[in-house]
Amino acid sequence: MAMTVQSLAKELHYCEALVRAKPTNPKAYIERGMAQFKLAQISQSLRDFDQALRLDPSLTPLWQRGLSLYYADRVTEAIQQFERDLTVNGCDIEETIWLYLCMARLEGIDVARNRLIRTAYPVRQDPRSFMQSVYDFCAGACDLDEVLAEGRQSDRGMFYSHLYLGLYYEVMGELAQAQFYLTLAADHFPLPDYMWHLACVHKQLRGWTTSDKP
Repeated sequence: MAMTVQSLAKELHYCEALVRAKPTNPKAYIERGMAQFKLAQISQSLRDFDQALRLDPSLTPLWQRGLSLYYADRVTEAIQQFERDLTVNGCDIEETIWLYLCMARLEGIDVARNRLIRTAYPVRQDPRSFMQSVYDFCAGACDLDEVLAEGRQSDRGMFYSHLYLGLYYEVMGELAQAQFYLTLAADHFPLPDYMWHLACVHKQLRGWTTSDKP
């Protein structure tokens, strides 16, 4: 069940108490940073993720920080975070896609695809067929209908396929398509999942209120 603003505020309150109780524990700051991100408090979340890294410079992967950097429009730093993560978790399909999205924002889809998907960061076959189809779509190896068909196998698949289609179309500059897919993911396929909260934050930050088909 989707969390309300009130329940998210309670989660943040709990995490603040955790930080007070364990001020030298990097995991406490990661937990609070995640709670702040869910409330669209992007700069606050980054302060906590940065503090976690100060306490433990070897901490990786820290994909949560990469996501916050993306929404803070610090895309070059987000690339550095995802690249660092991929040195220890090089087959992770979602971080590979996020790195692709960051590169696409800076250099365009064609450059990102050539530098990333086709050459530098091969990934293993993901057991989630809907994520594999998203990866293949970004790589130019399948089409929109195939992504949606894989997503229809489950509610989780529907959420993830629509989320990543929305993110893809946004970096393509096709904002009507982006708004349609991402808002649909946030509004119609709620999950007890950090990425569902990301969809809600994305929608809030962009000021998107409707999932009308373009």
